[in-house]
Amino acid sequence: MNLLHLSSPVRILQVVGGMNLGGVETWLLQVLRNIDRERFQIDLLVHTEEECVYDEEVRALGCRILPCLHPRQPWTYARNFHRLVRECGPYDIIHSHVFRFSGFIMRLAAAAGIPVRIAHSRSSAENRNLTIWRQGYNFLMSSWLAGYSTHLLAVSRDAALGLYGPGGLNDSKLFLAPSAIDFTPFQENCSSGEIRDGLSLPLDAKVVGHVGRFTEAKNHDFVIEVARILCQRRPNLQFVLVGEGPSRTVCMERVEKMGLAPRFKFTGARRDVPRLMKGAMDLLLFPSKWEGLPRVVLEAQAAGLPCVISDVISEEVEVVQPLVRRLSLKQPPADWAEAVLAALDNPPPVSPHDAFAAMQGSRFSMAGNVKLLESLYLQALTERR
Repeated sequence: MNLLHLSSPVRILQVVGGMNLGGVETWLLQVLRNIDRERFQIDLLVHTEEECVYDEEVRALGCRILPCLHPRQPWTYARNFHRLVRECGPYDIIHSHVFRFSGFIMRLAAAAGIPVRIAHSRSSAENRNLTIWRQGYNFLMSSWLAGYSTHLLAVSRDAALGLYGPGGLNDSKLFLAPSAIDFTPFQENCSSGEIRDGLSLPLDAKVVGHVGRFTEAKNHDFVIEVARILCQRRPNLQFVLVGEGPSRTVCMERVEKMGLAPRFKFTGARRDVPRLMKGAMDLLLFPSKWEGLPRVVLEAQAAGLPCVISDVISEEVEVVQPLVRRLSLKQPPADWAEAVLAALDNPPPVSPHDAFAAMQGSRFSMAGNVKLLESLYLQALTERR
């Protein structure tokens, strides 16, 4: 069967928690913008009824948003899932982005008769001690991923290992596909003075930025400790932390108690991260405890920013290598502070123009990524049929 000449579009159900600001969600929105919507008809299954940041544009692109509620109540969730597939399907492909819970999704999709079932990993394994209950849950989800998925995707080798385990690295179903970015916003001119004025940042300040959800993985406590040392060393340093999350309030309170509140800007979630990187930040500090392939580090390179990152992050993010400095989280915050100062005190090793050109020509460019995804969908459906 030649799928390139199908008379009807391939129907795909994408599974994501909700279309709010985040790496997975932004990638998926950019896929929806760029994919051939005459050949691929996409619906989104989400785990919330609340209106999310990207929902309006998702609908404008011709996609339905289908709330499937109560993921923590498996029997109720299963009934909701089968009802939605029955009422809104049939679907040729399901593509799940909800990490370990994708194991349950794959099992439900197999029972619902969806022929192509794709799990997608974007994170490495949690770098922490897990409870016995969590270990059991992880084992069960891993077994269902292995048994019910037809294809396993990962943005990097680390991400594949994190979700699928050592056996997954040798699984014939595994396909490594980078999480690409639309770099077009990094070409736009922006006024540094206007952007800094909007954030109440002095024009002559050096600004260290961090972009990420306030969760354990992003290691904001370490960011704040490095900032404390830097503030003792340099009076003109400012810190901009972009994102929301459960630990944001705690971090803000800690900064306040340390007397550093005047040096910090907590912006919340923002849709204009490229603009902030180009117009407000001088460096990205990113000491994550675990990651798959963080889009933020790729975006920072597109903006021409030096990046000081943890060595647990996949080496695949180093596209403009002179801009990236790796340190171990075993090194004290003082070492990280020295690395930040060294990067800020020296001219950028690569011009913003050349850094952008390198990123635009890399495998992380969105246009190539969408073509790769389209080919994967068609090939997978051909195999199953």
